[in-house]
Amino acid sequence: MSSENTSDEARHVWDVVVVGAGPAGACAAYAAAVAGRSVLVLEKAELPRYKTCGGGIIGPSRDALPPGFELPLQDRVQAVTFTLDGKFSRTRKSKHTLFGLINRPEFDQQLVEHAQKAGAELRTGATVTRVEQHGSAVPDRRTVAVVLQSGETLLARAVVGADGSASRIGAHVGVKVDQVDLGLEAEIPVPPTVAEDWKGRVLIDWGPMPGSYGWVFPKGETLTVGVISARGEGAATKRYLEDFIARLGLAGFEPSISSGHLTRCRSDDSPLSRGRVLVCGDAAGLLEPWTREGISFALRSGRLAGEWAVRIAESHDAVDARRQALNYAFAVKAGLGVEMSVGKRMMSLFERRPGMLHAALTGFRPAWKAFTRITRGTSTLGEIVRTHPMAGRVLSSINR
Repeated sequence: MSSENTSDEARHVWDVVVVGAGPAGACAAYAAAVAGRSVLVLEKAELPRYKTCGGGIIGPSRDALPPGFELPLQDRVQAVTFTLDGKFSRTRKSKHTLFGLINRPEFDQQLVEHAQKAGAELRTGATVTRVEQHGSAVPDRRTVAVVLQSGETLLARAVVGADGSASRIGAHVGVKVDQVDLGLEAEIPVPPTVAEDWKGRVLIDWGPMPGSYGWVFPKGETLTVGVISARGEGAATKRYLEDFIARLGLAGFEPSISSGHLTRCRSDDSPLSRGRVLVCGDAAGLLEPWTREGISFALRSGRLAGEWAVRIAESHDAVDARRQALNYAFAVKAGLGVEMSVGKRMMSLFERRPGMLHAALTGFRPAWKAFTRITRGTSTLGEIVRTHPMAGRVLSSINR
């Protein structure tokens, strides 16, 4: 714990303040706390809280979890049914679990508890309005002021912004996005007989609008049914979800929750830091552009942000803080950035040739094997394109 004299009184200075208690924020807080630093997590909602999210935990997500974390799985997926706008249905099965399914309120709560056990402190109901790195609220150049809606100001040596896709910390950093999508979702309780039909199997439907798709994820007595497409197609996206639910024979069941959410994908030149402030997860626009999968990106970038926030907190001048922030950006771009680059190319292919993608996944064994390796975490999109020349050639030729 450290403190700083300002005028006549001593004010407490946290080593790291994390804004947002989702997967990115919890992982950042855990990484900083386990390094022995004083860490405060600020969350505007009360936990647990619902988030619009399919809740699929693929291999990279599982591998990025804190040691000893036990996933609160609702189901384990071993089969995927693919359809092309409701037609040409084919189910493919795997001998191994492809990925797990969780409910976000429970998952997020558990991650925060892990951070707390490592030594992080949590404050809920705390809305951050802005951060300041200069001015009267900032006692010296090693400190960041975090201003709350209540008027209270907290001080930190480093700040991690993990406050979601509409991030105020992201706005401070200057995050730029070049892909925004609208996701709509319904949590539909179903009778045991219906739930049994879906056990261990998900459905992915390549949708009617360019770049759109729908999903059904079974979670015990509830089915998570959702669709996603480019922002600006709100009415068509809503119609797609309604038609999708009706086509599945689920229109007679009343959703317990209906929600919507915008996902934002960063542009290649978007900053990941400003001064002693880092951003990660949705706040940084880090997600896979094709599937819009964000949990694994949140967990991995959150851990990196926590580790580099510790180094920034230890920096005694702006030059060293800048060097550590650049190292964080390099680490993100070298791993997640490569995956995003391939994902953008996949999205370009998917927008123009959804039928070709559907045919490959349902009828071309190497494509299905690649899908299983990605979901299980034994490979990534980037690795597959790099190590399989044919995959790279196909993407390159179609994108041209």
